[in-house]
Amino acid sequence: MSLRQYEYALAVAEQGSVTAAAELLRIAQPSMSQQIRALERELGVTLFARTPTGLVPTVVGRAFLREAQVAVSASRRARATARAGADELAGELVVMAQMGLGTRQLPRALSALRRRFPRLEVTVFEEPNPAELERLGRQGALDVVLRAAPCEGEGAVDVHHMGDEEFVVVLGAGHRLLAADRVELRELAGEPWVRFDRDSALDGLLRDVLRDNELTPATVARVSQTATAVRWAADGLGVTLVPASAVPPGCEHLARPVFPVVSQPVLVALRRGAGPAETALLELLRQETWHKSDYFSPAP
Repeated sequence: MSLRQYEYALAVAEQGSVTAAAELLRIAQPSMSQQIRALERELGVTLFARTPTGLVPTVVGRAFLREAQVAVSASRRARATARAGADELAGELVVMAQMGLGTRQLPRALSALRRRFPRLEVTVFEEPNPAELERLGRQGALDVVLRAAPCEGEGAVDVHHMGDEEFVVVLGAGHRLLAADRVELRELAGEPWVRFDRDSALDGLLRDVLRDNELTPATVARVSQTATAVRWAADGLGVTLVPASAVPPGCEHLARPVFPVVSQPVLVALRRGAGPAETALLELLRQETWHKSDYFSPAP
C-alpha cells in the first residue's frame, strides 16, 4: 500500500466515481481503477459499493478512509514543514472548528493567513459532535482545533484560551421580547424551539440551559447548522440559542443576550512543537474579539 493509493481512494469517495476522481487528480482513468483494485486486493476487502448515484464507501471502506485521511494529512504536514522557508510556506493546514465557534472570527483570521502565505492550502471542517472532534484530534489528523472544552489526556497539545463567547436568543420578527435589551430565560416558557442534532455540542448546551432554568421545550425542528437555526427562528418557526458570532449579518436586530448569561470558552488547541502556519494562525485568532453581544440591541 502507498500514500498515493490512499489519495486515490479518498478522491473516489469525494467524487463518487473513478472517472471524476481521475480527472480531479489528472491521471488516466484506467490507472486509477487499477490502483483501487490493487488496494482492495491487498486489503482483502471491498472499499466501494456501486449505487445508482455512483460509488459509495462500504462500512469497512468508511473505516479505512478515516485512517487513510490521517496518514495523508500527516504526509502533507511533513512536506510543508520541510519546504517552509523564512519568507514562504507551502503545504496544507487542516483546521477543525466545533460547530458554532468562530463563525465570524475564523474566516477573518484565515483570510489574513492566506494573504501572508499565498501558497498555503487551508482545509477547514466544522464538526458538531464533540466525540468525533476529540477522536480526530487524538489521531493527529488536525493541525488546529477550535472547541469549547478540553479533551482528556491532552499531553501532546498546547491549549490556548481565546476568551468566552456569549450566547444570544434569536426571536421572530415582531416577537414581544424584542423590546427588551436582554431576555430573561424564564420568559421563554412555552416557546417552541429550533434545536440542533442530538449528538451535537450545541444541543447539549441548550439542553442544560433549558433544564437549569426549568424550561420544558416544545421542539419544532432540529437542524445541523447554526445559520439554518437563525433563519428559521427569524421566520417565526420558533426561538433558538446560538453563539453571538454565529448570527449572520442582517439578523442582528432579532438577537438578544439572555439572563442568566450563557457563555462558553473558546479554546484553540495546537500540537506541541507546532509549525509556523499554526503559530501564525493562533496569533491572528488572538487579535479577534471573542466576547461580543453588545451589538444586539433594540433598533432605535
